[in-house]
Amino acid sequence: MLARTFAATAVALTLGGAGLAQDQSILVQSTTSTANSGLYDYLLPIFEGKTGIKVNVVAVGTGQAIKNAENCDGDLLLVHAKPAEEKFVADGYGTMRTDLMYNDFVVVGPEADPAGVAGMNDVEGALKKIAEAKAPFASRGDDSGTHKAEKALWKKAGVDPAEGSGDWYRETGSGMGATLNAGIGMGAYVLTDRATWISFDNKQDYRIEVEGDEDMFNQYGVIPVNPEKCPSVKAEAAQTFADWLLSDEGQEAIAGYKVDGQQLFFPNAPDK
Repeated sequence: MLARTFAATAVALTLGGAGLAQDQSILVQSTTSTANSGLYDYLLPIFEGKTGIKVNVVAVGTGQAIKNAENCDGDLLLVHAKPAEEKFVADGYGTMRTDLMYNDFVVVGPEADPAGVAGMNDVEGALKKIAEAKAPFASRGDDSGTHKAEKALWKKAGVDPAEGSGDWYRETGSGMGATLNAGIGMGAYVLTDRATWISFDNKQDYRIEVEGDEDMFNQYGVIPVNPEKCPSVKAEAAQTFADWLLSDEGQEAIAGYKVDGQQLFFPNAPDK
């Protein structure tokens, strides 16, 4: 598990005339892709400098992040599995889910390209070719947002990869960075979010093989945890962070984060 944690301190601050006397630190349960991409390293100093609110980030797969928030271990949820996020709110654990930003998924693979999928923009067709060739494919297998998206794509392709489990289909049970390392080590194709891939340092001879399919759209949402379910939640400070992320300033900051000149996330909060 890859996590990026920011030390929390207690400060007193007045925001917009409202006194926030509580400990000014919050815990965000987050998907690994936002953390591993370096986005928080970029955003949080801006937010913390403006508000004095320190943000701690626990970066895990989306499924685990949601479970943690349901256990009241967190003040805000920032993940990328919309149906699961909507269920989280419907079950009363979140106050409101709002679109925050998006990017896309890509399939990466070795230069040798044993399944012959390079240059394809039909992800379901590419997955069929990978399965037919029994070419190695490394899956996170961890109920993360990426894993959920991958399973949905296999289903649309009419392929049950479980039939190849332990053979050509290998489940790592790990985060995105670890799965990329494992996949590269075994010469396997991997579905990854583009931000993690751009930020990933161990590419070796790997490249993006499949991209551009609208089914590879990757939406992120932000959800404050509901104090009615979790009385200890720092609701006011968490809402302040959510509001900032969704504000013009926050959205511009998200758009401004780049690695090697490439924008990693594209803000799409609804107009107010």
